[in-house]
Amino acid sequence: MEALATGYGLLEAPCADGEGKVYFSDVLGGGVHRWSPDGRVETVIPKRRGVGGMCLHADGGLVVSGRDLVHVRGGESRTLLALEGVTGFNDLAPAPDGSVYVGALRFNPFAGEDPVPGDVWHVAVDGTSEQVLDDVDWPNGIGVSADGGTVYVCDYASGAVRAHELESGGSVEFARSHSGDADGLAMDAEGGVWVALGAGGGVGRFSPGGELERVLDVPADFVSSLCFGGPDGRDLYVTTIGSLYRTRVDVAGMAVAPARV
Repeated sequence: MEALATGYGLLEAPCADGEGKVYFSDVLGGGVHRWSPDGRVETVIPKRRGVGGMCLHADGGLVVSGRDLVHVRGGESRTLLALEGVTGFNDLAPAPDGSVYVGALRFNPFAGEDPVPGDVWHVAVDGTSEQVLDDVDWPNGIGVSADGGTVYVCDYASGAVRAHELESGGSVEFARSHSGDADGLAMDAEGGVWVALGAGGGVGRFSPGGELERVLDVPADFVSSLCFGGPDGRDLYVTTIGSLYRTRVDVAGMAVAPARV
């Protein structure tokens, strides 16, 4: 693991672009930052706190979570989703058609509140939204299968990863983190599901069938999220408390479409 950026608070929501740059947020310290291959780190969205999820937008800029879900471009914010009774939106993932799935929190984890079941929402390309999954104690990492038919959701409170079939509406436990924590999530090109193991201090790769196949150690007390990037998609970027890391893996990440909402 190579440390690319250090000295931050709780880093989250890594997102790689096609130019080798990686965006990441500091949930508690505030701001969205961008690491470049020359080692520079720039702040691209100042001050915004609670950004637990982020993706690129086809029209430029970023879709980011927080107290609401917004598209930020050129310093201007456009609200995509805001809901009553939601304390904030956490992780998110774009689908192949450019729509976005995002987890809604109904309690404040940083205030020491006990988890209250939240839900997952779908924001369509035309801007309409609907709830697709509920009763997730602590919605966290989200990934969408290559065919767009299955949404994977981490429940940080239980350490479970749920697979929700959109056509049938059925939801099953796909996998369970051996560390008890299931934070950020990323999909690979072979259908594997990679999960940040929180206080478990690593990243686990689950097979398409849900079996834990490997664990990558990360030199940090808490591992929050991850994404794939690099010219061949085999660079794995990992966020932790304090630092952004990079390592190489033997399978490429699944291609992720930009948001079009």
